[in-house]
Amino acid sequence: MSDTAAPSMNRRRLIELVGASVGGAAAYQVMTRLGFASESPYRGPIKLEGDPKGSSVVILGAGLAGMTAAIELERAGYRVSVLEFNLRPGGRNWTLRGGDVFTELGGATQTCEFDPGLYINPGPWRIPYHHHAILDYCRRFGVTLEPFIQLNHNAFLHSSTAFDGKPQRIRDVKADFSGGVSELLVKATRKGALDDEVSTEDREILLEALRSLGALDKDFRYKAGEDSAYHRGHAKDPGGGLGAEPIDGAPIGLHDILTSRLWRGLQNFLSYDFQTTMFEPVGGMGRIGEAFARQIPDRIRYGAKVVSIRQNETGVTVAFEDLAASGAVREAKADWCVCALPLTILSQLPIDVSEPMKAAIDAVPYASAVKFGLQFSRRFWEEDEHIFGGISYTDLPIRQISYPSTNFNAGGKGVLLGGYTFDGPNSYEFTAMSPPERLRRALEFGAQIHPQYGAEFENGVSVAWHRVPFTLGCAGDWSDEARSAHYNDLCQIDGRIVLAGEHASYIPAWQEGAILSALDAIQRLHKRVVAS
Repeated sequence: MSDTAAPSMNRRRLIELVGASVGGAAAYQVMTRLGFASESPYRGPIKLEGDPKGSSVVILGAGLAGMTAAIELERAGYRVSVLEFNLRPGGRNWTLRGGDVFTELGGATQTCEFDPGLYINPGPWRIPYHHHAILDYCRRFGVTLEPFIQLNHNAFLHSSTAFDGKPQRIRDVKADFSGGVSELLVKATRKGALDDEVSTEDREILLEALRSLGALDKDFRYKAGEDSAYHRGHAKDPGGGLGAEPIDGAPIGLHDILTSRLWRGLQNFLSYDFQTTMFEPVGGMGRIGEAFARQIPDRIRYGAKVVSIRQNETGVTVAFEDLAASGAVREAKADWCVCALPLTILSQLPIDVSEPMKAAIDAVPYASAVKFGLQFSRRFWEEDEHIFGGISYTDLPIRQISYPSTNFNAGGKGVLLGGYTFDGPNSYEFTAMSPPERLRRALEFGAQIHPQYGAEFENGVSVAWHRVPFTLGCAGDWSDEARSAHYNDLCQIDGRIVLAGEHASYIPAWQEGAILSALDAIQRLHKRVVAS
């Protein structure tokens, strides 16, 4: 035994360890330190006071940022027009249903063959409770929401190299990791490793907290028994009649959890962005874009592909190809422009802006993401494995499987999100494949978690966001260096043009960021218009 003194443990390190083992405090601290764990600053509908004197605004893109700008500016008295590449509103706010057809870069065309009532959200698919702006707009525009099940203790954590490739229930890993680490902390506390940093009173309270939250027995040990079963469940659940007594399950050893890396999956439930409660619109995320579009009837021109953006001292001229007229080039003129095009698109267009703004537009790459929607002949995850909503996580290239949070226990067919990769090698590998090859691989990987895949699969679709023509990527992927150098330049009003979108926010890849950026942009624009 080494006689080296035990390293001192300060309060912050102690809280982080306790949070990692028995709660979300550690994750919340980390998020706060990084500047992410703060609620949306939205505090209610904006009011643009002052007369815009009939000013006109052309808005580029009918995603949530563009439509937010259009709705609020029209209410304030502006003459508004919106140009949208797609034949539908919403942009990345998109739901694929049976009969939908889409073509990706390279010409591959997919037709969604889902049965009526089934769908997949290839873009945003959940709304955190602290995204106040989008929740408020949903309420005001009549979009009905339902819970999105993020954490399901009965879903799986899976490592292809541990436990013989057998998936483990989240509840088991979560309880056993918490119990194992709590027991270690008790030992450290009893040995006096915390004496210099934690008072005697705090130490006694900590011991009691660890026993309760870690499901330790009266001797502060984590082992099979009534205490651990209270958190992780039983190997045989209690029943009725003869032979009804429960049987306690044997906990997974802390060493096995650590070396399997299954603990990584637990961070998805501690992160501020994914904490309960989360929501989704009834019928698919696209219902939000549809509701926004209903607020500005006849203002959106669909099938309009922007090809250049010019401005001078008196106004803005946007050239676009009219896709309904064989690509004939037309022009839209206005006094001002709110540009909500993705930067991946905007960076390829001729645009009259300052060098700082152009450098900012060019500085932001977009993350790669791929999603798979898989229809099965029955909801085997509910019928066979008793998984009702939630997400299973794996080290396989598909990374995760999400189960629908609707129509629980109704039987019949169902659609799984059969994989969701976000940035990294897996996304690029799937993006390089043809759609049929993507599905084949997703089924191959998914069958390692759910063997029913082979017998129950019917049809599917995949969306690789770097091949989606109207975005060429999933979301703005700022580095700290790029944000420090370019973010403020990106958000400035440049002559008569201002940008909006999730890329112009500190909440990239979320619909809340798109809406907040639009509200900020039009409030500053309105002040300039009224002042002039």
